[in-house]
Amino acid sequence: MHPAPRSSRFSLWSVCCLWLLLLAVGFAQAQSFPSRAVTFVVPYAPGGLPDTIARIVGQRVSEKWGQPVVVENRPGGNGVVAAQYVLTKPADGYTLMVTDLATFTINPFTYKSLPYAEKDFAFVSLTARAPLFLAMNPSIPAADFPQFVALVKSNPGKYSYGSSGIGSIMQLVMESVKSSLGIDLLHVPFKGTGQSVPAAVTNQVSLVVSAYPSLAGFVKDNKLKLVAVTTEKRSALAPDVASIAESGIPGFDLAPYIGLTGPAGIPAVIVEKIAADVAEAVKDPPTLERLRAVGIEAVGGGPKEFAATLAADRAKVEKIVPQAGIKPE
Repeated sequence: MHPAPRSSRFSLWSVCCLWLLLLAVGFAQAQSFPSRAVTFVVPYAPGGLPDTIARIVGQRVSEKWGQPVVVENRPGGNGVVAAQYVLTKPADGYTLMVTDLATFTINPFTYKSLPYAEKDFAFVSLTARAPLFLAMNPSIPAADFPQFVALVKSNPGKYSYGSSGIGSIMQLVMESVKSSLGIDLLHVPFKGTGQSVPAAVTNQVSLVVSAYPSLAGFVKDNKLKLVAVTTEKRSALAPDVASIAESGIPGFDLAPYIGLTGPAGIPAVIVEKIAADVAEAVKDPPTLERLRAVGIEAVGGGPKEFAATLAADRAKVEKIVPQAGIKPE
């Protein structure tokens, strides 16, 4: 066997050196990140779910990084304003958007056109999910969700559910339930859960879909009864409440996720570092308890898990939107 030509050996050596150099540069980038403040851009006004997560998680990773995490609220257009803003920033990991279900899962099917696309973003961390609960007015003659479904089937058009608005995840959940079970349940949209939940308490609607914190006080006072949760498995927030999946629709799983995204092109080592640090933060026991107290369940998944969740939820929403009669605007 003849030895490789000198030029081939030199080329191989050069490639190895370049690879080692890039590895070293990447490692250095990850080790030095962040060297200044990181901004979490929230697409909504202060006080909502994404804002709450941004502040809780931001505080914890700020302690780890030794650098401030600044929460910047840029509401408007169901996340469109914030998405446009983030895309004007460098792809360096220092500006991240606290993304929820609307930006990439619902908006593509409820807007005729968007000024951004999924490919424009790097998906960094699947940070958390917020299970939604179905809560029933106690006057409804049903002990659980299957009994409620049976009641609706025997009285088509008599019962109703309240959501936080047309195109909201609450509406999409119930329209999926209606389609899967073949039930006739009237949709009554409200301007947020601040209206829809009290409407269920006063029996203006029979059922409401909402996050746990909006319901907990009324449940404690026996003014509402939790009958199902929208995640496939039961939630640690209310472990005695059965999931829709175990109550008649096997595999049902639809709940808001919250994640961190940034402009496409953020170096992979920076993405991996942020994802790992956020995962560590949300699974830290004190942070975990703070999240649960506001109805949020930690996930701490990386880019692959985020991409898989996004693809699965988009496929569901794409099917539900026309079933619900929602027209893109």
